Amino acid sequence: MVSAPYVPTIGPVHPSVLTEDLLTDTLIAASTDRWFLRYDKDIRWSGSKDETILVEGIVHWPGETLIPTLSRRGSGMVQVHLYGIEPDSAFAATEPAQKLAAEHGMGKARIVRFLGPEEPDGRGTRIQLQDFSATIRPAPVSPVRSFNEWPAEVRGTFAAFAKEMAADGFTFLYEQMQAGTVGPVLTAVLDGKVAGAIGPMEIRPDAIGTPQLMPQYFGVLQEHRGKGLGRLLWRAAMRRGQGNRAAYQLLQTEVGGVSDRLCRSEGLTSLGFTYSRAA
Repeated sequence: MVSAPYVPTIGPVHPSVLTEDLLTDTLIAASTDRWFLRYDKDIRWSGSKDETILVEGIVHWPGETLIPTLSRRGSGMVQVHLYGIEPDSAFAATEPAQKLAAEHGMGKARIVRFLGPEEPDGRGTRIQLQDFSATIRPAPVSPVRSFNEWPAEVRGTFAAFAKEMAADGFTFLYEQMQAGTVGPVLTAVLDGKVAGAIGPMEIRPDAIGTPQLMPQYFGVLQEHRGKGLGRLLWRAAMRRGQGNRAAYQLLQTEVGGVSDRLCRSEGLTSLGFTYSRAA
């Protein structure tokens, strides 16, 4: 029934990590007060977990499993993660999603579904795998360096870059950079100003101890797109991850979007798709 390696509250995982023990860990964590698992990617950004599995709402029978989660972000949301092969599975998930949202006073109810990598009409979000054992990437000749390697006057332009790229999370990232709580951020500089960035470059062990390059914030200013800066940043980041002995990286990209097309052209492996709709 698991067509894409995705675990509620954890997100995408490497196929080798998707075990019964991992699912058990998420259920144990759900019984505590916003407790992080040691390999949860969100542990980098917060002192508490804002999403938990509603264990009492799990439904499991042959051919179909429903795992609901509750997020306290914003007005709150219940999501029912549907693992199933029955044609009317989405209909079966609608009622419990709505009921749980009402019971917990959440503003939204959604159903999350999955497609395997072989689906020709994949939609929503693609789960992609960069395997660092597969390719040796040459050092790119480019205007990309770690943020701290640039002169002070160049570093000072990151604030304006972050403000313009706030919708992509760079305001938050810049706050973390100023506080010294994140790893290196790679930046592309044109005409003495930051034009693009990817980071932080952090490696953490996954659920079975394999070193994983964690997801990054990634973006290029609108006026500098189409010049190849995104690809240079990406390749520099992948080389950094490979050079620091990461085994792999997992990404989620909007199907058909700029990042999706870049990753596909760079030869990443598609592991499947997630998509959601209102319940």
